[in-house]
Amino acid sequence: MPAVDADVIIVGAGPAGLMLAAELRLAGVRPLVLERQAQLGETPNANGLGGQILQLLHYRGLLGRFTAAATDPSPTPIYPFGGVHLDLTQLADPPLKGMQLQHPSVDRLLDERAGELGADIRRGHEVADVSQDDATVTADVRGPDGPYRVTARYLVGCDGAYSRVRDMAGIPFPGTTYPEVNRLAELTVPDSVTLLANGDLDVPGLGRLEAGFTRTDRGVFAFGSLTPEVLMLNTIEDETTEYDDAPMTLTELQDSIRRVLGADLPLGEARRLSRYQHHARQADRYRDGRILLAGDAAHVLPATGAARNVGMLDSVNLAWKLAADIHGWAPAGLLDTYHDERHFAGARALLQAQAQVALRRGHDPAADALREVFQELLLDEQPQRRLAALIAGTDIRYPLPGPDHHPLAGTFAPDLILHTDQGTTSVAELMHTARPILLDLADSPELRESARDWGQRIDVHIAETDHRPADALLIRPDAHVAWAATIDEPTDTAALALREALSDWFGTPLKTTVPIIDRAS
Repeated sequence: MPAVDADVIIVGAGPAGLMLAAELRLAGVRPLVLERQAQLGETPNANGLGGQILQLLHYRGLLGRFTAAATDPSPTPIYPFGGVHLDLTQLADPPLKGMQLQHPSVDRLLDERAGELGADIRRGHEVADVSQDDATVTADVRGPDGPYRVTARYLVGCDGAYSRVRDMAGIPFPGTTYPEVNRLAELTVPDSVTLLANGDLDVPGLGRLEAGFTRTDRGVFAFGSLTPEVLMLNTIEDETTEYDDAPMTLTELQDSIRRVLGADLPLGEARRLSRYQHHARQADRYRDGRILLAGDAAHVLPATGAARNVGMLDSVNLAWKLAADIHGWAPAGLLDTYHDERHFAGARALLQAQAQVALRRGHDPAADALREVFQELLLDEQPQRRLAALIAGTDIRYPLPGPDHHPLAGTFAPDLILHTDQGTTSVAELMHTARPILLDLADSPELRESARDWGQRIDVHIAETDHRPADALLIRPDAHVAWAATIDEPTDTAALALREALSDWFGTPLKTTVPIIDRAS
């Protein structure tokens, strides 16, 4: 079989895999993406994109593309949470934001981005086997023109909840499958049904159905309007049936509605029909030697709306660390921090998703009381913000080595407005290239001198900002703060701490005499 070499093999061209491919290309790495499906999927199976990934896309200069493709770039900020609603309409700056953007559009935009950057994406190529040794990983592939073998430094399984890569690597995937079947549909509003101004439905023979969740002894029926012409409709029933991959039919949906409501509901033309069960699972480890996992291959959440956010952020965290190793300057243990940080983030996502399961699954008066109390708590701003940040992943603070860190260390870098000699810019604009940044906000030559030996690996920017949160920020390519100097921190201690952080994250200093470049834009 002919051999094909790459730096990183990515198995799966979903959001996590395509995001990883683009980020690797930004870091100068050659990824090869292998996807068993021959074409980009066209079936909508998710309606939105939200959470911290929107801010990351802004930091890469990509948010405008996604906004332009969205059916609603700024929907009313009311989010379902386990049978109740998180209403953020009174918050001027909600920590959870979203947009209505169907799954095929997300894949298409990410595919275009990765292709523009030069990623090799092969569709209709299925990975049949994976093996590794101390230096390389090998994938045996079945392609349209026959079998072949690919070798690379690393392989990343982004091949979904039923990941074959995870299975072949022998990585356990413990967790729970819940005995509930969800049937989801996008349907046009039939002529016999009236969609009222408040979102309710007036149905002949049934009367008014309130938008949102209707619970019966037999399950849950829920609906909402995506547009004046299109409804999103959902039923949830406890079943022991294990369904195969056979597509759901309109008749199956009608039967489910009849069981839950005890009556027939007229249905319009189906634009989307899907059936799924909820799982709560997380891989024991995200790395096994030269094989790593990202996205649904690493974690499956029993709640809609969060999985793509978490999976794409996995990829952003992983890409620059793989690149550092491939380029030969990664400090010891850098790649292991991928598991440490993203397993922690995945566990946080599972926490809120499983809380939703507990809220929605009960059907007795005690469960109704729990939901009512929970909904009352969500009338106050503090719990609104706390829960919204948990769902969005904006509350993540990665644990860092050593004591006494600045409050910003380990968090996503704030998008400060920056005033430089060349004009006004922002942290987001500086992050477009996914380069590490030392942002000097106090014009400290001593700190810049301390970073001189890392001048080929990081960009240094001198700027002023209103109400600066720190004298200096060291920002990783994934936009998380690796180190920060407190306001008016003594120069000698700040310089020493900066060099330690640079060594921890960006390797051994180069000891170069090349002058450091103070980039201002």
